[in-house]
Amino acid sequence: MNEIFLDTETTGLSFQDGHKIVEIACIETKDLIPTNKVFHKLINPERDVPEEAFKIHGFSKEFLRTKRTFNQIADDFLDFIKGKKIIIHNANFDLGFLNNELGKIKKQTINKKEVIDSLAVARNKFPGTSNSLDALCKKFNIDLSKRTKHNALLDCELLREVYINLLDVKEPKFNLTTAGYNEARSSIREESYNKTIVKISEEDLKNHKQFLKSEIKKNFY
Repeated sequence: MNEIFLDTETTGLSFQDGHKIVEIACIETKDLIPTNKVFHKLINPERDVPEEAFKIHGFSKEFLRTKRTFNQIADDFLDFIKGKKIIIHNANFDLGFLNNELGKIKKQTINKKEVIDSLAVARNKFPGTSNSLDALCKKFNIDLSKRTKHNALLDCELLREVYINLLDVKEPKFNLTTAGYNEARSSIREESYNKTIVKISEEDLKNHKQFLKSEIKKNFY
């Protein structure tokens, strides 16, 4: 099963207060290796963007006014995440907003059982410490230099790296099948190891010893 790393940005902290989603980003992976399939949409919330929210993500009401509404991108979003394991940091927040929006337009909501909350994983591994995405990136020495503003797409990329570290697995680089790996390993072994025994003549040995004596004397002094 493929995974989806998901993040959203919003106009505020609570959908119950009428706040809306302004950005959705999803990065698809297979066995935690990116498939290069990405879903990323900026969304017109059809409402104002409070100054506090603007300071966090930098999306103004004027900028978002020309973007598509959630209703217009909902089907594409649902198709992208369908049948995949979803990984979200602080899942209750994002799911609350997403399911609120989906419910309003009579679309199927996301089942919480299909979601892994990386914040819960982090709290279980590091109890009593800060487990925000920033704090975990610093803990695992993940580069945060590009995160001058909260950006859903960048946060998905950071979350993937954090999640790999939380699971104590090495950063996946190659997706080799067992057959492919054995074939590659066999090829390397054949190229780098020769079973043929080469006999060295007495004259070659004598010349080699003479060469070593002259080189050692030259380099020593």
